[in-house]
Amino acid sequence: MNIDYASVFQALPGAVALLTPELIFADANLAWLHQAGRSRDQVVGRYLFDAFPGSPRDPASSEARHLEASLREVLTNRKIDMDLQRYDVESTQRPGHWEERYWSVVNAPVFAPDGQIALVIHRVEEVTELLRATSRPDGSLQLEAELFSRMRQLHEINERLRRAHAREREVALALQRAMLPVPPSIGRHRFAVRYRPAVGSLNVCGDWYDLVQLQDGDKIAVAVGDVVGHGLEAAGIMGQLRSALSATSLVATGPAQALEVLGRYAHCVTGAESTTAVTSFIDFSRHLITYSSAGHPPPVLLRADGTVELLDQATDPPLDAVFESSPRPEATTAFTDGDTLLLYTDGLIERRHQDIDTGLSQLTDALIRHKELTPEALADAVMNDLIPAEGVTDDTALVVVSL
Repeated sequence: MNIDYASVFQALPGAVALLTPELIFADANLAWLHQAGRSRDQVVGRYLFDAFPGSPRDPASSEARHLEASLREVLTNRKIDMDLQRYDVESTQRPGHWEERYWSVVNAPVFAPDGQIALVIHRVEEVTELLRATSRPDGSLQLEAELFSRMRQLHEINERLRRAHAREREVALALQRAMLPVPPSIGRHRFAVRYRPAVGSLNVCGDWYDLVQLQDGDKIAVAVGDVVGHGLEAAGIMGQLRSALSATSLVATGPAQALEVLGRYAHCVTGAESTTAVTSFIDFSRHLITYSSAGHPPPVLLRADGTVELLDQATDPPLDAVFESSPRPEATTAFTDGDTLLLYTDGLIERRHQDIDTGLSQLTDALIRHKELTPEALADAVMNDLIPAEGVTDDTALVVVSL
């Protein structure tokens, strides 16, 4: 289908003119000409401020300078600029009589194939009557125009913030993915890991998981944690704490000591306050799980017979939540071949306006329903069952280990 873009331009319902980088009219559509009260021959080929000189009541030419500044902003910064401006216009019916007019102006660059600005789209909408309809009893439009302009500026600022947050979230997620690679194989043991970011930017990039092969026999350490905060700062703190816990686990006597040392380290890291974490040392030769939690939701042990046990007997406050460090508790439970251990962050089970026990119950029900699945399939099934399609406002980390 061949599209006649010249006809489309003329039929646009909005008032649009095209200016060269020298601010000379290249074209104007019918709506723009009608709004300006000019014919095409009166504007095309003319310098903007010759075709529409400023009002003689404005000897400083502030109106023209304001409009020109917006256009120069587009040419310099190569991006859209919008504003509300007063620009009085000489009446076509009464020459020499200047009418007070207010315009909502949007100026946008049009790029040539070589990347240079070829034209500037100059879109205007007269809002004089809108301001007059909402003006105060004294009939002054100046304050209303100022409020309208501030509203437009606020909208633009909000858009810039939204774009900035989106960029930060993208960078933070890239950093998160780089710091949370899928761990290499750990002996013969089967496991699965998952990470799902929050929707929007709230609380994204503070969760982590980790699996470490310990040096003492057939043992591994499995941990998850959750940094309070969001964005790049949370991702950076997460990386520091994850690395510290991984290194500490290699030399600690058990998970309680590992978290105790991590808590001391967190005290020295700005932004690490109130981080939660849980770590489990799995001894496959003795069929024992030793675990300790720093304010984190309990790991879940899915037995081969379909029963479920919450590992909640060794819970202490979050990292750096108390001024003086003290030994943390730890507990041990036995497992049999065919059992499955699951560690996760609160994004999996916590929902606004829902008790956490409800989330835990939903998790255990899902594990029982899918008890026959492999770690990879079980991880997917649990995520699909507990996290709605539209996502949640907290990120989620998950580790599934076949015992």
